[in-house]
Amino acid sequence: MLTQADHDRIAAAITEAESKSSGEIFCVLTHEVSRYREIPLAWATAAALVAPPLLVLSGLHRLALANIFSSWTDESVRAVESLILRALTTYTLLQAGIFVCVALIVALPAIRRLMTPRFLKRHRVRQLARHHFAASGARLSHSEPHILIYASLRDRQVELVAHRAIHDAVGEEPWNAAVAAVTDGMKAGKPADGFVRAIGICGNALAAHFPPNGPPKNLLPNDILEI
Repeated sequence: MLTQADHDRIAAAITEAESKSSGEIFCVLTHEVSRYREIPLAWATAAALVAPPLLVLSGLHRLALANIFSSWTDESVRAVESLILRALTTYTLLQAGIFVCVALIVALPAIRRLMTPRFLKRHRVRQLARHHFAASGARLSHSEPHILIYASLRDRQVELVAHRAIHDAVGEEPWNAAVAAVTDGMKAGKPADGFVRAIGICGNALAAHFPPNGPPKNLLPNDILEI
């Protein structure tokens, strides 16, 4: 996803930002946070339940009724029952066919990403970002402020998680600007540029509220983690 030059630029940006404050910045870029295997099944189920009734409402039922009434005076009750049974069998096979076709189509990676609801992508990215933030924060004391910039390339989602003290001091505006910078970078096909801009924004916010209190401790790696 990133070249070695991109890694070097991001590491240099973090080093510079951390030299101006007592805070730590950690970056993670993942290709995709989830396979969303439930999405093809969900769409297939919805299509199998909805499509056959729509076909009936669109006029196919008229053909079935015409067959029944045209033969009502010529055929026995057993023939009518057979016709109804064939109709129900056709309906069931149609549902099964729609389910399989839609599931196979939506299972294609590009289609699956397109059909995955944005709120679900956001939720998955937020979950993993908080997990990484908790794991990285285990190395730090409660008094050491730190920021995680977490981005999912395929999901086009960015989550910034900050230490509570940073949130209280800085507010939301710098974080929104940092998230927008990474998002714009990913959309432009230049995620490294977005990370560098976001790191600069976060670094300035940290410098304004958490000035250096000695040499940088550098307890978190400056190189971006790719997953």
